[in-house]
Amino acid sequence: MSDNARVTAPAPSPSALPLLPSPAVQAERLVELGVHEIAGLDAAALRDFAKGAEGAAGEGALLAVHPDRAPASALAPLLRREDRAGFVVVDMTDVDLFAPVEAVTDLPDAPLYLVDRPDRGDEMANWSPDEALSALTERGRSPLLLTEGIHWVLQQPAALDRNHCFMTIGSRLRRANGSLDARTPAIWISNGTGRDGRERRGAPKVGWCWAGNRHTWLGFGSTAQRV
Repeated sequence: MSDNARVTAPAPSPSALPLLPSPAVQAERLVELGVHEIAGLDAAALRDFAKGAEGAAGEGALLAVHPDRAPASALAPLLRREDRAGFVVVDMTDVDLFAPVEAVTDLPDAPLYLVDRPDRGDEMANWSPDEALSALTERGRSPLLLTEGIHWVLQQPAALDRNHCFMTIGSRLRRANGSLDARTPAIWISNGTGRDGRERRGAPKVGWCWAGNRHTWLGFGSTAQRV
């Protein structure tokens, strides 16, 4: 088989996720977690934005804070699964330097925005990030940013399921010479092995995979638009 051949995932499709709650409900969740303080926003401003955003992107839209205001390193520890806190892998100390790729053309220049009904991309499991990015672009979809993926799991923990996790290839690190670092960020569930530590088994994990590698348990998060 060619190294560039796309391979369909053998795992069965999981049950469809329910729609996300309204932006107003999501805003309360962010206030409860203190995300507004991380972003330097008043709770009232967050609530007002959410109230005014009702219906702006249709049902199931995700309320997100711009990554410049709430970076991945600050959001990841807020994740919870089975009472275990989320974390960033130890060899990704530069996680906050991962920035939107050129394919992300609609990121609003605003502290708060909506991500139209995110999709986990399970049907693309066992594709490489390089393969998936071109396919998403052809479909008119935009890859999720790492912070958007974290926001999604904060609001809907069921979006992260054993053997059905996802990559966020809208965020990449660009080297000083202009080329892209080969790492692509992803959110999955720790097995508690290696440097993760046994105490983190089952915890939400922000890590990375090589851009040319495939994983049967990782789809590719995407959205149709950001508002």
